[in-house]
Amino acid sequence: MEIINEPEITELEERTVAYVSFVGNYVGNAEVFADLFGKLDNWAGPKQLFGPNTLFMSAYYDDPGVSPPEELKLDACMTIADDVEVEGEIKKQKLPGGKYVVMRAELTGAEEYGPAWETIVEWLIQNNLEIDMFRASYEIYLNDPEIHPEKHHILDICMPVK
Repeated sequence: MEIINEPEITELEERTVAYVSFVGNYVGNAEVFADLFGKLDNWAGPKQLFGPNTLFMSAYYDDPGVSPPEELKLDACMTIADDVEVEGEIKKQKLPGGKYVVMRAELTGAEEYGPAWETIVEWLIQNNLEIDMFRASYEIYLNDPEIHPEKHHILDICMPVK
């Protein structure tokens, strides 16, 4: 794991997203993510909703260290315009903006996601910041690991703070 940008407090804008939900143990389960993002791709592709500014994200609502694995909630998201209609299991919501601690990391594989989250939590504790439990934490994916020459995952980890 390489920390590209140290954690810093950033004001993030509200984002309208299309999403697919999952409840259950997603920790270390790449198939869950592949399935969810596959559903978004299959829905958005024919509608030509992918643009240069489209962001793919995972929004998390629970702490895997506290919540039972079968109760963990995850939304796989992609940014869309406000007027885009959704249907079926594709839903639409606004991810709230506000004050977040954001850390950019380059991970060599899925096994480094947990340690990356631990790094940002440790930073919060060291800086006496409190997590805002009423807003989701999320990952913003900045590349496609399948295209990266070493299959690395480059992402921003965003954790809401009070």
